[in-house]
Amino acid sequence: MRGDSATGLSLSGISHAFGKNRVLDNVSVDVAPGELVCLLGPSGCGKTTLLRIAAGLEPLQTGRVAIDGVAIAEGGKAGELPPERRGIGLMFQDYALFPHRNVRDNIAFGIDKKKGGRRADWIDDALAQMGLTNHADAYPHTLSGGQQQRVALIRALAPGPNILLLDEPFSGLDVGRRAQIRADTLDFVKKTGVAALMVTHDPEEAMFMADRIFVMNDGRVVQSGSPVDLYFQPANAFVAELFGPVNRFVGTVHDGSVETPLGKFNAGTLAEGSAAEVMIRPEAFRLSTEDSEPKPMPGDPDDLVVVSQPLEVLTARPLGRSSYLLLSIGNGCSVETRIPGAFLPGAGSMVRAGINPRLAHVFAAAAR
Repeated sequence: MRGDSATGLSLSGISHAFGKNRVLDNVSVDVAPGELVCLLGPSGCGKTTLLRIAAGLEPLQTGRVAIDGVAIAEGGKAGELPPERRGIGLMFQDYALFPHRNVRDNIAFGIDKKKGGRRADWIDDALAQMGLTNHADAYPHTLSGGQQQRVALIRALAPGPNILLLDEPFSGLDVGRRAQIRADTLDFVKKTGVAALMVTHDPEEAMFMADRIFVMNDGRVVQSGSPVDLYFQPANAFVAELFGPVNRFVGTVHDGSVETPLGKFNAGTLAEGSAAEVMIRPEAFRLSTEDSEPKPMPGDPDDLVVVSQPLEVLTARPLGRSSYLLLSIGNGCSVETRIPGAFLPGAGSMVRAGINPRLAHVFAAAAR
């Protein structure tokens, strides 16, 4: 099998089908050492199949899988390296802990006996870092979901793999604990320096965890990049909507912009006279009382797109760190907005609105 100069995990030109159902179509993903990459997309888009191919749990049909520059599987060629020889740590969404083994024995199960003594100190340190020292002799059924998740993570990393694959690792956790466990997991994984590839369908989770995100849909990568790039510069309407709700308007490109009930938005490279849709995120809005002007927030461009007429408040609800407002724009239409902090004018009152154009995305209108 041939090698190259790349390190970490490389999946190149991967295609896969189950019978006549093509689930992956020429997908390429790379993960460098010390990097955490997320595969993000809806159920059925092929992301878990890609993870299984990387692990060797699904035979490669087309493409190439390489670890640290060495091909371990190539479509159409014999000699695919079996899962147990790939040096990959696996963490499944159900954790798959052995119920009859305590925490320490679960973690030590996959360690080569020749390395057992050298890894014992590592296990002690890992248990301490993840707050599990006092649970080393406990059995899985006595642990909370978050504790089981941490044990499964430590077990996946205990043999010292160069690659870590995580399949929806937080899906079984309650919302209240998920944020802290994500943070602890990210910190722990980063300290190991492994190349980590994680599957998730949760865009907020991907943005928090990932150095880079590969957005998948219908078996293909539709866009990849940093969380900031994907959020502020989505390649198409699918990616824009994947990262949260939008207010959608349709119009026609005229003199390089698209007119909407809220103002004009730059049409970029769209052709003059072409149909376009404008997608405005709820958090793009900057609101003020009727007798004052909306002001940019830190990080906004200097010039907001200012809505010419006041908007009527239909609903205002607190969301803790932000406020949700439903505003009428006339003709029976409304927009959803989300404002930092507490901004709760009464129903029927009027507000002024400006829009951060970086959070208003213009695309060619989809064919109907």
